[in-house]
Amino acid sequence: MPCWSISGWRFILLMVLAFNVGIDRGAFAAEGAGDFTLYAPSGAKQRLLVVRARPVGAGVALETAAPVDLGCKAGTIAVHVAKPILYVSGGRGADGHNAAVIPLDEQGRPQKPVPVRLERGYAFLSTDRAGRFLLGCDYGSGAVDVYPLDAAGIPGPRAHGLDEGRKFAHCVLPSPDNRFVYIPYVKEANALYQYGFDPVTGGLTPLEPRDVAPPAGSGPRHLVYHPRLPLVYFSEEQGLGVSIYRRAADGRLSLWRRSRAVPDDAPASGVTSSDIVITPDGRHIYAGIRGHEHAFDFIACYAIRDDGSLALRGLVPADKIPWGMAVSPDGRFLAATGFESATLVVYAIDTEGRLTRAATIPIDKQVADIVAR
Repeated sequence: MPCWSISGWRFILLMVLAFNVGIDRGAFAAEGAGDFTLYAPSGAKQRLLVVRARPVGAGVALETAAPVDLGCKAGTIAVHVAKPILYVSGGRGADGHNAAVIPLDEQGRPQKPVPVRLERGYAFLSTDRAGRFLLGCDYGSGAVDVYPLDAAGIPGPRAHGLDEGRKFAHCVLPSPDNRFVYIPYVKEANALYQYGFDPVTGGLTPLEPRDVAPPAGSGPRHLVYHPRLPLVYFSEEQGLGVSIYRRAADGRLSLWRRSRAVPDDAPASGVTSSDIVITPDGRHIYAGIRGHEHAFDFIACYAIRDDGSLALRGLVPADKIPWGMAVSPDGRFLAATGFESATLVVYAIDTEGRLTRAATIPIDKQVADIVAR
């Protein structure tokens, strides 16, 4: 429906990267113009799912590739900012590792994973904008850790960590200028912490105030940055909408506007928001709405005005529990995982930001994250 320990592995990985460093996304992500690849960690089956997508007219054809054995219960995934490398994290596998580094070849095909042991499993991973550090936040403890990356993209011993004594940290993503980091907390923690980020050491220094104090009951969860304006958009897990914060030159955030995604007669409980994504041109934002206890599963669609404010364009039906989402590199398609339906849905995005279901394929249940390259 339309709507608006690893020295040997380091050597191997360095050899692989020697052929890939400096290749842009389009070159290594897919073979044809507009083609892209979706990568999704399956914690239940300890493997990486790989789906190739090829635009056909206004639609898209999907083809599953052989899954990659990860050997650990990975639930989240990130891509190195400059190199063709994936990072996954989650629970420990049989040999004790709880993360993996996965190089990609020139066609975006995953190579043999490098097992890694991090301090803990993480609900969210990212690399800094210079590709020198891997950052992770732990949902259960609320802790945030920073790891240096070597020339092969392998994380070394933790360089920095912080624990504010709050549970339910859900995202850690450096600002576009690589100088600041924001940590949102959901549920009763309901906080938004802000820090200066040192791109040389990986250190995190609290800003004043440390907690931006988001509105009660909003539950900031995931975030995206506007590509041109100093604005940060957060999906509100409990508030069921999107909040917009202005980012000052000194990195401090201030709440600007909120946009509720659901109508007033929406269920008062048993519904939460999930992921948030923005199109590369900065014209549209999409956020998942999950009906845990109700038949209330949607993708909320927003148009972004010239000043960065949002106009809600409506809700598109989604498969059960839309959780992880990703936009194709060219901004033409939106992918969403159905956590309970065990499906991957790809929507076509038209020039006005409207979504039309283009393809659906079965995947593993409980897939909570996905990236597109």
